[in-house]
Amino acid sequence: MGRVFDITMRVITSLLGLAMVLMGGVWILQGLNLAFRVGFMVGDKHWVVYGAILALVGLCEIVWSNTRSRTVAVPTREPTVH
Repeated sequence: MGRVFDITMRVITSLLGLAMVLMGGVWILQGLNLAFRVGFMVGDKHWVVYGAILALVGLCEIVWSNTRSRTVAVPTREPTVH
């Protein structure tokens, strides 16, 4: 189960990071009044900062999930000494 779990979680965390980067990009564009010109975030510079932070966190999530060390198999019992 360890290897399948690692691969599954790597994919899920990478997709979450990608979603965070994309959402941060939308927030940045809305804060700069460049896209989706309807809503409370349009033209508010705070959302540029919030979007940049979210995009940076998402990028870090992608990097972390794809560069973390693999799981090492743990022996089920300790060796006996005679």
